[in-house]
This record gives sequence, structure tokens and C-alpha cells, in this order.
Amino acid sequence: MTDLDWGAFTENGPWTLDLDAISWLKSAPELRRAARAEVPRLTTPRRLPPGARVVTVSARLATALGPWLVRKKRGAYRDGSASKADVSLRLRKAAEVLGPTYIKLGQIISSGEGLFPSELVDEFKRCRDQVRAEPWPVVRRVVEEDLGRTLESVFETFEQTPLAAASIAQVHRARLRTGEDVVVKVQRPQVTSLVHKDLEVLAYLAPHLVGRIPIAALANPPALVELFADTIVEELDFRLEAANMIDVARVLHDLGQRGYVVPRPHPRLVTRRVLVMERLSGFNFDDVAGMKNAGIDTEDVIRTGMIAFMEGALIHGVFHGDLHGGNLFVLPDGRTALLDFGIVGRLTGERRLAFLRLMMYATANDVMGQLGALRDLGALPHDTDLPAVMKDLGLDRPPIDPTTLSGEELVAEVQRVVKALLGYGARMPKELMLYVKNMVFLDGAIARLAPDLDLLAEIAHISLLFAERHGERFAAELGVAENTWELDMQGVKASLGIDSAIDRLTYRDLQDRRALIQKRMRERTAG
Repeated sequence: MTDLDWGAFTENGPWTLDLDAISWLKSAPELRRAARAEVPRLTTPRRLPPGARVVTVSARLATALGPWLVRKKRGAYRDGSASKADVSLRLRKAAEVLGPTYIKLGQIISSGEGLFPSELVDEFKRCRDQVRAEPWPVVRRVVEEDLGRTLESVFETFEQTPLAAASIAQVHRARLRTGEDVVVKVQRPQVTSLVHKDLEVLAYLAPHLVGRIPIAALANPPALVELFADTIVEELDFRLEAANMIDVARVLHDLGQRGYVVPRPHPRLVTRRVLVMERLSGFNFDDVAGMKNAGIDTEDVIRTGMIAFMEGALIHGVFHGDLHGGNLFVLPDGRTALLDFGIVGRLTGERRLAFLRLMMYATANDVMGQLGALRDLGALPHDTDLPAVMKDLGLDRPPIDPTTLSGEELVAEVQRVVKALLGYGARMPKELMLYVKNMVFLDGAIARLAPDLDLLAEIAHISLLFAERHGERFAAELGVAENTWELDMQGVKASLGIDSAIDRLTYRDLQDRRALIQKRMRERTAG
């Protein structure tokens, strides 16, 4: 038996993984529990400021935003876009100075195309892999301390210039003395203690932001800090990341997903701060021309990604939680390699079933069912009056095509929905946030790789595929008849705000609609 019998790996790996012989894999469950147990301590607000770090953070943000506010009040910017570009640049530079925690926040924003202003997203994309690297002597010291050996005794070559440098770590090309080409991920020194201090600062500041600025009111700062802490604490131990790689590889293999591969972590060279893994290479996810010139079907790349991502969440409750252009690339044979497994979504027990119900009710256009599933996922309090929510949000009325509304009407509608949700105590569970963030990334990937893809046809195809592959299992898990749910295409069209007579919708069409909506909202808010 080889690791290809249970994992989605390349055919000719540099080594073979034996699950029973990997020591760091056995410790992963307890390490994960310990990391999660720290979250309440780190996110409980203190009565007094948590040390000098809160002063440093406040001063840096004030220094960054002060000049922008002055220029804005003086009317120094020619338009709203120039103002957003300037404040985005200032925030990105402040994040880089403040360090890993704030860089990580920037990375999350960079994946939010469509959720955040494009200027902010574009600026924070530089936080993915263009952060200042640690000096070579620091890198050498971390590697040798964690591996307990000299660098030369383990590696034949080790490139001092990193391939990429991000918030928590940087990666280097290397070759083991046994001849295998590898990539080495090295954690920045002291990053754990700094992240913990910053989480305490954010937890202290968050309650003071509630209701003070519109975006803070929308985001619910204390809940956001808890969500962020729950996400980042597991990234601080690379043994958990290596275990995540194993888990995702097993899920993809079990699902029969041949379009994805995971690099093998080294069975022995994995510690809390060092992760040695198989080196893979291919096309950058944005290199559409390169892929097409190599004969790769970019529409198939997108289609495979959507199905694999959804199947992992619905069937096993396990999915890569941080998809973005820097975390995956396409191999010459058309398969996609997944990278960076620091964040993995895990839906267990009732939450996975609630998520399954959410997706099933969405295909059937059952709004009340979706609200109940969201409640069971933790997005709404367990005692929420769902019929009242439905009425307050206007979900009991026929949907309105947003392109028919004026800018003033659009803004008013958004404000009304946000106010109603806040009134019911709505929040974003971690797994749902990761799933939505990934869907936003895939949305942007479609724009680049498959702009002429017929979205309505793809929705119908994926729904049929899931019914054929998993209909019997879904019905058994939810205790319903197998033919209970059917795709309501008219409901899908209504949710997209398009006329029921339309039977083809490409991504270009959808982008045109969004551009019109955004233009009207910008005009209204600018006024």
C-alpha cells in the first residue's frame, strides 16, 4: 500500500507517507484542542489596556490615518477613488509595520473582492507574499533550533532568498542531503507571543468601536475579533498545518477528486516552526494565457475547483479555508495544486448537517429552511423568531431586481437589512465565513479563467451531479426521501435578480449587472 491509495498526491513523490509512522500527526488532535482553548482567554476584554502594545497600535494607526483625514476634509482628493487608494496604501503600510497579526488581517481583506473596496483589496494583496523577509541569520537559527541539527547536516542546498514572505512565515527552496527538492516554510521568530499580545489589544479596543462607525456596527467588532482569533491560533503551529495537509489529501482521494493534488509534508522534518514539504511547480493561477497556450481548459479548472470545494464541505465537513491566488497553482497536466493549509474549515456533527441543509434549501429556494439552517450553524441565536426575521428582511415578498433601483433606494435597502440583522444578534460563524470567503475568491477566479461560462447551466450541472453522487447519502443523513429536493431554477434566477425568461447568464453578464449596481451606490454615497 502506498500513500496514493489514500491521498491526493503526485504519482512520483519524493517520499512515501506512512500514517502509522508519523509522530507529529498523532499529536495533532491534542495540539488543536489546546490552541482553541486559548481563544477565550485571548479575546476576553480587559478592564485596563493590555500593556504598551495598545499604545503602539493606536499611535501607528493614528499616524497612518491622520494625514488622510486632513487631506479629505480639505478636499485634496480629485475623487473618491483617489481617496480610497491613499487610505488603502496607508493602512497597508501600517499593517506591515505593526506585524503579523495586522498583515494577516490584510490578507483576509485581500481575498474579499466584492466585499471590500477594490482599492483596499488590491493594496492588501501585497500582504500575501511581498512582506519584508526575515534576515538569513534569523531563518538559519529558527531552522536549526527546531530541527535540532545544523542546516548543512539536513540540507544539501538552501536558498537564502525566500520564494515568498507573508505574515507568519516565509518559504525557501532547498534540497535535502538525500537528494529531494523541497520547499521549507519557516515561521518568523516570536510571532506567537506577538500575535497573542495583538489579540488582547484587539479584544480591548473592539467594544469601544461598537456603534461608533458604520463599518464597525456592521461587522460587530468583538465577534470579529473572536472569529479572527479562532482562525489564526491554529496557524501558529506547523504540525497542525501538516496534519491539515494529510486530512485534505484524504478527503480529496475519498471523493475521487483527481483534479487536485496536495504536496506531501515530510514525515520527519515538521516542527512547530518549520515545515518541509514536497516541491511542486506550475502556472500561477492568474496566468490564463500560459495555461491556454499549454492546452489547459481553464473552464474545467474552475468547474473542478467548485465541485471539490463544495463536496469537501458537504460530505466530510473539511475544506481548505484560505483560497487565494497565492495558495494554489495549476500543474502542466491541468490539475490544481493546493498550498498553505494553515486555515482549514471543519464542520462536525450537527453543524455539517446544518450546512448541508443550508445548501439543499438554497437549491430548492426554501427561504425559511435556509434561515433555520443558518440558526443551527450559529449565525442566529437559537431562540430566534424565524418568521419575524423573514418578514423584517422582506424575504416573504417577491425579489426585486437591484438594477431597477436608484442609488438612494439601494443604499436604503442595504441599511434596512443590516439594521434588522443586527437587531436579531446575527453573527458570522468561522466555518461559514471561510466558505463565503472562498466562494468570493472563486467568483473572482471565474472572471479571469472562465468569463464566458454559463452560470445557470453550471448550477444545473452541479446540482444534478450532487444528486447522482450523494443524493442517497444526503437523504439518509437528513432523514428525508431521496427526491425531496429538486433544483428550483426559477428561484435561482430570482435570487440573482434576473428575469425568469433568461435562460443563459455568463459571468460577463453578471459583472455588467454588478457594475451598474455599484455605480449607483457609489453615486449615492458620494452625494
